[in-house]
Amino acid sequence: MSATMIKEFRLPDLGEGLTESEILNWRVNVGDTVTLNQVIAEVETAKAVVELPSPFAGVVTALHETPGTVVEVGKPIVSFEVPDDGGTNGRPNGSSADAASHAAEGQGAPVQGADGQAPAKREPNLVGYGAMVENSGRPVRRRRSGMSQEAAAAPAPAAVPAPAASPETSERPRSTPPVRKLARDLGVDLGSVAGTGERGLITRDDVLNAAGQAVPEATGTGTGTAPAGQRETRIPIKGVRKATASAMVASAFTAPHVTEFLTVDATASMEFLDRLKLGKDFAGVKLTPLTLVARAVLIALKRNPSLNSAWDEANQEIVQFNYVNLGIAAATPRGLLVPNIKDAEKLPFPDLAAALADLAETARAGKTSPARLSGGTISITNIGVFGIDAGTPILNPGEAAILAVGAVRRMPWEYQGKIKLRQVLTLSLSFDHRLVDGEQGSRFLADVGRLLADPALAMTMA
Repeated sequence: MSATMIKEFRLPDLGEGLTESEILNWRVNVGDTVTLNQVIAEVETAKAVVELPSPFAGVVTALHETPGTVVEVGKPIVSFEVPDDGGTNGRPNGSSADAASHAAEGQGAPVQGADGQAPAKREPNLVGYGAMVENSGRPVRRRRSGMSQEAAAAPAPAAVPAPAASPETSERPRSTPPVRKLARDLGVDLGSVAGTGERGLITRDDVLNAAGQAVPEATGTGTGTAPAGQRETRIPIKGVRKATASAMVASAFTAPHVTEFLTVDATASMEFLDRLKLGKDFAGVKLTPLTLVARAVLIALKRNPSLNSAWDEANQEIVQFNYVNLGIAAATPRGLLVPNIKDAEKLPFPDLAAALADLAETARAGKTSPARLSGGTISITNIGVFGIDAGTPILNPGEAAILAVGAVRRMPWEYQGKIKLRQVLTLSLSFDHRLVDGEQGSRFLADVGRLLADPALAMTMA
């Protein structure tokens, strides 16, 4: 009879220093036999719903958390009974469990081979770790940003005295990036804070306590439903809504917002849209006014590149992007998401239309990947679908501009010297006044408006 052992799987960092995730549901039960990389659970981060694959092949012996529980990175969520086969423990040579273990410690850099070469090929999965297909048999290590491989592989400070660390790196072993940022914002020295998280990890609550701020207590059942006769319902703030709230507050009080409005006679664009729907290039592709607005934005950015930039406070630099990751705000059952289309400026118009349709469908289905929710450079929000004419949109953090598109309405409008019924919409542009001055913002908005008023101008402005 072969020997077995129990292995715990700890919740890994699922990307960008996220500190916690909610267990949505388990795909396995205690006693089930699972294979390597079999999906065992769905978890919700502040950015997306993610399928979690198993880092082991074996039998599930315990599920440590129930659905609906918010779990901190690094805490055990499931245990497996695996063969004691000399160190591989039910997985290929030194593979995914090691990577997942490092991820659970909040080290989000790619896995490096022990010889420092490029990472080995992975089996596809959604959470940034998995079984190595090609491996030298030597243990894998993660390289921390800004550190040499030798430094990342060095013994723990308890065994070897740590060299004097710079302010930028001294916090890294003790907390996650969002917590470090919070500490800097509140003026808290993490060196003087005792961590209460897993393995002494400093949590957000630890920083708030050190700063003398109250830590909110969870209230309510988390179901969002009210028992009979109850006069109010308490819904825990978590997941996407929590992340969105924090991001919007940070954006509103960090970037100086300016909003400008332009009302446009878009009749020519609506007629152009109807003709496109008859073309074979757009067969089966959903075309809406947003499709034309997105195209107009991409064209206008070529003439007004300051709208496609970011403010780098740490380095005191303006980062002007030479590509466009076009974000589209999407209302979903989980809250507001802003997935983006990578390198949208390179897409032919039919491909852009298809990408917009796919983005919206994926977001509504709750299948948007974390990669699609990060790295945006400019955003569009379509408030017209709710019958709204105009608004003052708040910038997506890290972006210089966001354009709100109002409803297309038939209304009286002066056309060729006469009052006629025309199809009119209002554009609302908010921009960061540190990056974009009034003239630049106005020129960009005017260019978008002209393209919607006369789509043929795209031939001369592209």
